[in-house]
Amino acid sequence: MKAQLIEQFGDSSVFQTVEVPAPKVIPGHILIRVAASSVNPIDIKVRQGVVKGVAPELPAILHGDVAGVVEKVGEGVTNFKPGDEVYACAGGFKGTGGALADYMLADAALVALKPRSLTMREAAALPLVSITAWEALVDRANLRPGQNVLIHGSTGGVGHIAIQLAKWAGATVYATGSSKQKLDMGKELGADFGINYKEETVQDYIKKYTMGNGFDVVFDTIGGENLDRSFEAATINGTVVSIATRSTHDLSPLHAKGLSLHVVFMLLPIVTKVNRQHHGEILQQITKLVDEGKLKPLIDPKMFSFDEVSAAHQYLESGKAIGKVTLVNERF
Repeated sequence: MKAQLIEQFGDSSVFQTVEVPAPKVIPGHILIRVAASSVNPIDIKVRQGVVKGVAPELPAILHGDVAGVVEKVGEGVTNFKPGDEVYACAGGFKGTGGALADYMLADAALVALKPRSLTMREAAALPLVSITAWEALVDRANLRPGQNVLIHGSTGGVGHIAIQLAKWAGATVYATGSSKQKLDMGKELGADFGINYKEETVQDYIKKYTMGNGFDVVFDTIGGENLDRSFEAATINGTVVSIATRSTHDLSPLHAKGLSLHVVFMLLPIVTKVNRQHHGEILQQITKLVDEGKLKPLIDPKMFSFDEVSAAHQYLESGKAIGKVTLVNERF
């Protein structure tokens, strides 16, 4: 099969198109004929070699998000059959092969039937970001109807799904962004209010929207100083969930308000093999929400082929993308 391989970590030029043997199906796994993938920030970090703890051994095939058709099923797999259209975030990290190839071996526990209402390209945009947003808002924050939730990054990969999940859960949603265009897109996805963080301070907007009390749940998808702003924005006994906490912070604001801080590291089941079935269960729920019209992916209009993966990585790194950057396998 053809694959996009890296033999060393580095910039986007490290990808090369090569012929490699297709994976053999093993018990508990399925072989997926790959139709599409998408680029996530973690894929860029893996390629750069800055997250050694989750990176696969070199030479490596990268990317976790996949959509395609089941080619073969391994011994013990009863919930999929050849010909099923599926999607998952199933590899490209430590101990697994990635999606940038004609075929991908995937643990069946991580996989779900793809939404019928989406194309392969659209479905490939969803797995990592949807699982992350679900773990943050449903599993960790236990979001309930009537709560007010602040979501940082309204048109980011995780942020745009989080807006829709929060609305589905019955929350009042406040979403931050850096421009009117991004805030308008956030409102189209379901945000009740848009906050331009370049024009309003945390104190400005908690006074404006919460009478100075703060938000019940704050979801930080950005990290760094934004985590400190998230502590500031949360109400007394509120909840902060973050997906970017590789930094040092003063935790005294948590103590002063009695806050709960949750960290979501979506890759853990993939790299540790612990509780993988929960990812498949989440994707089953996402499929249902998509086909019911309650959730949709936001996809940047630029589309790339697998052979153009270097350009796709450059485009995401440029900061110009709005929504997910997707790739289609021209050999599918």
